[in-house]
Amino acid sequence: MIYAIIIGAIAGWLAGNLMKGGGFGFLKNMILGIIGGVVGNYVFETLGISLVDNVLGDIIEGFIGAAIILAIAGAIKKNK
Repeated sequence: MIYAIIIGAIAGWLAGNLMKGGGFGFLKNMILGIIGGVVGNYVFETLGISLVDNVLGDIIEGFIGAAIILAIAGAIKKNK
């Protein structure tokens, strides 16, 4: 559980830094990164893609999932 939180936080921070506008701030990006880790894992499993089973692979999965979540959240925020 702690491992997933740490990896998700790193992934959310990375995705927030690479998204246009810097995402939503450090804490929200970390939370979205944790959720994004779950999304990334689901997407990769659904597509049948397997990354290296180590910390780097987990960060990449989490980063991609966090980027998806941040893009969706950014679109919702923009339309409000």
